[in-house]
Amino acid sequence: MNPLLVKEKLQHFLIEDIGEGDVTSEMVFTNEEAEAVIIAKESGVLAGHSLIETGYKLLDPNILVDVNVIDGEIFQKGDTIAVIRGSVKSILAGERVVLNLLQRMSGIATTTAQAVNSLDDDSIRICDTRKTTPGLRMFEKYAVRCGGGFNHRKGLEHAVMLKENHIAACGGIGEAVFKVRSQIGHMVKLEVETTNEREVIEAVNAKADVIMFDNCPPEEIRSLIQHVPETIITEASGGINVDTLSTFRGCGVDYISLGFLTHSVKSVDLSLLIREGKNT
Repeated sequence: MNPLLVKEKLQHFLIEDIGEGDVTSEMVFTNEEAEAVIIAKESGVLAGHSLIETGYKLLDPNILVDVNVIDGEIFQKGDTIAVIRGSVKSILAGERVVLNLLQRMSGIATTTAQAVNSLDDDSIRICDTRKTTPGLRMFEKYAVRCGGGFNHRKGLEHAVMLKENHIAACGGIGEAVFKVRSQIGHMVKLEVETTNEREVIEAVNAKADVIMFDNCPPEEIRSLIQHVPETIITEASGGINVDTLSTFRGCGVDYISLGFLTHSVKSVDLSLLIREGKNT
């Protein structure tokens, strides 16, 4: 993640939560210092460890952060993820923003790791989609990578993807691809969404760079992929969940894109606890 963008986002999140000040801590504390810990209340895969220090340093440059678990590592219930030392007011002011991001990102990383393990096929890469939370895409896509997955396009600007509505409005795959090819440069990939044998053959003849099998069961993909030369990348997407993912093992595609990695993931339960306080 771009450190400058991370700081900009974190600053916005902190301002949103703190506003003109934490009225509770301002009334209760003066110059007290403390040691706090971030504790895992369940097991998972961590994502976002650098945000702990970055977020707190934006609030208070004197805060000290020691991280015990780094991105991509598995942690267990009861593990201490990080230790934070410094002003009580600063620790409490940053608590919610830091935990919210860490919990959600770790939930995504954990779910991605589970998906990779469930598929259990090194020939197929698990990847995400654009079904991310507005404002959090950078963090959520990074979390997918922490869990062993890969990123699909980050936004509409990063690749051409001709979906059902584009194709219908253009009058067919061939016409849609022709219009795109006449304008894009050689560095831009072109993906076509297909749902049946006729569309797959049309996409192959139009020389698509990537062909997606949309909402196709694995047995149908095994049949359709026979029409696709090895020079064309293949992807399965749509209607795939944790329970059905293993049935796609060995189906022959290069990628499986999963919206649930980001749009309906459960955050990992983490807590920040003051372990020791002292007056200064």
